[in-house]
Amino acid sequence: MDTYEIDIAGVRRHLRLMEVAPGVRIAVLNILGDTELTEAAARALAGRIPPGAQYLVTAEAKSIPLVYALSVVSGLPYVVLRKSYKPYMGDALSAETLSITTGKPQTLYLDEKDRDAINGRNVVVVDDVISTGSTLQGMRLILQKAGANVVADMAILTEGDRAKWQNVIALGHLPIFTS
Repeated sequence: MDTYEIDIAGVRRHLRLMEVAPGVRIAVLNILGDTELTEAAARALAGRIPPGAQYLVTAEAKSIPLVYALSVVSGLPYVVLRKSYKPYMGDALSAETLSITTGKPQTLYLDEKDRDAINGRNVVVVDDVISTGSTLQGMRLILQKAGANVVADMAILTEGDRAKWQNVIALGHLPIFTS
């Protein structure tokens, strides 16, 4: 199995390479269940949260452990944008994204309760890996509709064209592998 080695805040991992299109492979970071890496990343990112940030926001599901750990370290509350609507979510906001890992459109939802909490607040968007920017764009669209002020985008890793992600606070970068 082909892998790509990374070092995140002193924690080494070998990421499996997965084909996402003919001749195109990506290194897959899955932090679910990886407490050591998640906590190391959260400690490293916490010191880079801009002053004045009031909330952390992420999308379901792989980034939830990261935003939770980052919340514990930073003391900031967090909000999770969901991938399915539930009746208890009330007057939720939504936006569509296209995930590189699923290759299918997904809809993100902001619960009415969380919508009220972040209205007028300074928020940091948190993700595990920012690759195409589709999820980031969807999150930013919902946050704009909710009246939140995005003060930073933060991720463990960016992927692809490094120049595209210059404004993202990240701990590393992954190349896209082509044959």
